[in-house]
Amino acid sequence: MFLVYQHTYKRQNMPVPQQRERSSTRMSLSQGEGGLFEINLDKQKLKTPGGKLFTVPNEALAIAVATEWDVQEDTLKFYTMHLTTLCNTALDNPTQRTKERIISAALKFLETDTICYRVEEPPGLVELQRNEWDPVMNWIEQRYNVVIGSSSSIMGPQIPEETKETFQQHLNSYNLWSLTGLEYVITQLKSLVLSFGLIDRHLSVEQAVVLSRLEEEYQIQRWGNVEWAHDYDMYELQARTAAGAMFVHMSSESTAVKRKILQD
Repeated sequence: MFLVYQHTYKRQNMPVPQQRERSSTRMSLSQGEGGLFEINLDKQKLKTPGGKLFTVPNEALAIAVATEWDVQEDTLKFYTMHLTTLCNTALDNPTQRTKERIISAALKFLETDTICYRVEEPPGLVELQRNEWDPVMNWIEQRYNVVIGSSSSIMGPQIPEETKETFQQHLNSYNLWSLTGLEYVITQLKSLVLSFGLIDRHLSVEQAVVLSRLEEEYQIQRWGNVEWAHDYDMYELQARTAAGAMFVHMSSESTAVKRKILQD
């Protein structure tokens, strides 16, 4: 399971504030050793909570992180800065997780994947799951030439070893940074299938989030909800999921973005 960076540091008695007053006013990018990009706040280089120099592998990700800082107003709200948090996690790696451990954790989601578990009643939800989830399941099985299936058992379907091996090989093709982002998406959606659909651009962020909340949305339509709370939860999940997907793609990006950012 993806370990939320701030929580990990709290367990190690290293407090990470959720917000603080903003003191820096000017932001800029610079390229340092090994072609890595750094972010400068006024004349100071950004550091991770673990004290490392904050560096990212390409300009595209550097621009995205700098923009995330730049849109903050008088108070820095770190809980809204998902790209920064993901970079900190990849850089500090506070629990020293390897690619193998991240891949193993991601594969475990297959056993309890959101869209693999199907209800037997009520009929309306049964039909909704079939109509909305089956096309995605059919897509991923054809896309990766695997068998996953679904089950009404709380234990989930029996995933063939060949399927696990195929996904393991695919996940192993990602670098450690991309895996960090992908695991974050999987944790948000509680689904490896929906996450692959999103990263492969078969699903939009909005579609992936709605599909991950299908039962909840069904119950809301049937019984009603507290509108503002529902909307807030939905937008927050969309924001986290979108940030994770961006992080995956940008962490794999090797070409530089040729444009100037952050005017005086």
